[in-house]
Amino acid sequence: MATTEHPAPSRPEPTPPSRLRAWMLEGLTDMGKGGGHTGPHAEPEPPHRGQRWWRVMCLTGVDYFSTLGYQPGIAALAAGLLSPVATIVLVVVTLAGALPVYRRVAEESPHGEGSIAMLERLLSFWQGKLFVLTLLGFAATDFLITITLSAADASTHLVENPHLTLVLHDRQMLITLVLVALLGAVFLKGFMEAIGVAVALVGAYLALNVVVVAAGLYHVITAGHVVTDWSSALTTQHSNVFAMIGVALLVFPKLALGLSGFETGVAVMPHVKGDPDDTEARPTGRIRDTKKLLTTAALIMSVFLITTSFITTLLIPEKEFEAGGQANGRALAYLAHEYLGNTFGTVYDASTIAILWFAGASAMAGLLNLMPRYLPRYGMAPHWARAVRPMVIVFTLIAFLVTWIFDADVNAQGGAYATGVLVLISSAAIAVTIAARKARQRNWTIAFAVISAVFLYTTVLNVIERPDGVKIGACFIAGIILVSLLSRLARAFELRVTSVTLDDMAQRFVRDTASRRMRFIANEPDRRDIAEYRDKIDQIRHDNDVPGQEDFVFVEVTVTDPSEFEAGLTVRGEVLHGRYRVLTLESSSIPNALAALLLHARDSTGCTPHIYFEWTEGGPFANFLRFFLFGQGEVAPVTREVLREAEPDRKRRPKVHVG
Repeated sequence: MATTEHPAPSRPEPTPPSRLRAWMLEGLTDMGKGGGHTGPHAEPEPPHRGQRWWRVMCLTGVDYFSTLGYQPGIAALAAGLLSPVATIVLVVVTLAGALPVYRRVAEESPHGEGSIAMLERLLSFWQGKLFVLTLLGFAATDFLITITLSAADASTHLVENPHLTLVLHDRQMLITLVLVALLGAVFLKGFMEAIGVAVALVGAYLALNVVVVAAGLYHVITAGHVVTDWSSALTTQHSNVFAMIGVALLVFPKLALGLSGFETGVAVMPHVKGDPDDTEARPTGRIRDTKKLLTTAALIMSVFLITTSFITTLLIPEKEFEAGGQANGRALAYLAHEYLGNTFGTVYDASTIAILWFAGASAMAGLLNLMPRYLPRYGMAPHWARAVRPMVIVFTLIAFLVTWIFDADVNAQGGAYATGVLVLISSAAIAVTIAARKARQRNWTIAFAVISAVFLYTTVLNVIERPDGVKIGACFIAGIILVSLLSRLARAFELRVTSVTLDDMAQRFVRDTASRRMRFIANEPDRRDIAEYRDKIDQIRHDNDVPGQEDFVFVEVTVTDPSEFEAGLTVRGEVLHGRYRVLTLESSSIPNALAALLLHARDSTGCTPHIYFEWTEGGPFANFLRFFLFGQGEVAPVTREVLREAEPDRKRRPKVHVG
């Protein structure tokens, strides 16, 4: 049966905004619709014009590899002499746990949606929305702490540089805030995607780290007593190898920062070129090359994690890792200055500061892409949340607050960062376990279930030992849920239908009634027998004193998922019992669907439609809650309110009658 589709009824032209408001909301109509984003995770490349996977890997690398700036120092503080052993445990979990999980995520979610979208598909209604909002809270924790922790570590490298330490002493908080502000200012101006910049930064940074690692290993080998002293101290502290492994497993959650980057690796998938015959439905080449990206990044990082933890533990005095020590938050930079001279060390500091800053930029872009992907679609964000600049200001102010709370301390923020990372990886592991079970892949289901258990155990331990992360995550979750519900409440009376499609029969009904007075009856379908429609017409005629010769078209709306906000509307026509014309609709909200149908009928025929209701029993507050949560309630006044907001001209507004 043929159908016609029309855009949703147009809304009134808004008052021209001020210049500042126009600048702040620039790109508003594009946000959340696949365009308008800025930053390293911005609009995906056009089909078959993406980048080679190793170049896109560098976008992951600015987040993933930059953790070398602080990871060895955090590992030394957490595990002491056992740092290399604990790091090996981390590498095993990375290669045997996180990597297989995210290779499967790339396969299941090839357009960059990530594990949150996988889990979103498993749940519907309000519980699904609340679950996604919870995960968004932890994702916000991950990205925002990436910004503040990276800026804090960059300022540490700047303050502790031998050429600058006297000038910048005790200025770390100020420098960190300046770096965060600079990041926000760049995004306010417009941060253009630059994979080339990421490639240059990552290439230079890794090359300098190769030099530092080589120099460190050379000094370990040439000074034989270093290994002997370390092994002797290790055996003194721990009686046997099993005791060492046991302690390493206990401290492993504190090293979870080394797992960051996998979620970003999936987020950048749309930039991967893939094969010429890739399709949007099944981009096989993009999936294959993304798996290469994830595997290569994990292998490179694993080598650096093991070697850097080894040389820093053996060559740096333990007291230097502690707060106030020269290696605190900058262990590899300490070795660069110590063994390769201050000139090379300064170059290394500059490279580290640059990649840490770019990691913050990557995290900011991740936030700007993640939030508009979900919240506006749920109706859980104000209109301005679709625009980049207001969100940049919000995130920058929150980053200021987090920096102030943690006093720009890298180690203090490690727990919050690890919590965000671990919750996202745990959710990804659970998502792929469910996906494997649905695909009836028994072996993979068991494997992913074991991996999920490992990450859940790690997450719980991290939360118990360092509750700051879950506290911050809970604050973000509470804030997101509160703002989301208030926004949904404020936008409850919007016309939330994106398009209206009528089949042939429905079009015929609308055309026929337009030749007379267009009268609709809103009917809640019950038995749908002949008595139901006959009695309804008699009641409407009696309550509204409608002449007997006037005829009606019934409109029946079935509520599907009331938690959805925006959707298209499909209208089907049918004749029941040989005489009653009925339009049936499916929507998340009865009043919004009725208002959209009335405005469409007006715009397509030029006639003003009338719709008739009966009052709903019950208190107004309880009925409003029913409308807000379940899309029903007191339909008549809400339909009228939606029409009033959509059409300010009373002469053109469809007429609502209630008896």
